Amino acid sequence: MNITTAIDGDTAKITVEGKLSVTTSPELESAIMGLPESVVHFDFDLAGLDYISSAGLRVLVTTQKLATHRGGSMILRHPVSDVYDVFEMTGLTEIFTIEQ
Repeated sequence: MNITTAIDGDTAKITVEGKLSVTTSPELESAIMGLPESVVHFDFDLAGLDYISSAGLRVLVTTQKLATHRGGSMILRHPVSDVYDVFEMTGLTEIFTIEQ
């Protein structure tokens, strides 16, 4: 998995590529928790994410809660169809803001 982050004001732009699984999700969680507290908006580019497991979903749910707690937002952009299907099957399309 490859993660890149860029901070623009109070927004973190996070690109995730590869597989977000039980073995790689701690890496994403660490990257998010390592961001400054001034970051309140989390903008994920998931175009290069091939696979997401329940552990990866947990990291995204935790990030959504963090954004809400800080008075910000989270958006998931361009998930591939397989990843979007997982969001849909788990009911997370009702919770997450997803831009295809």
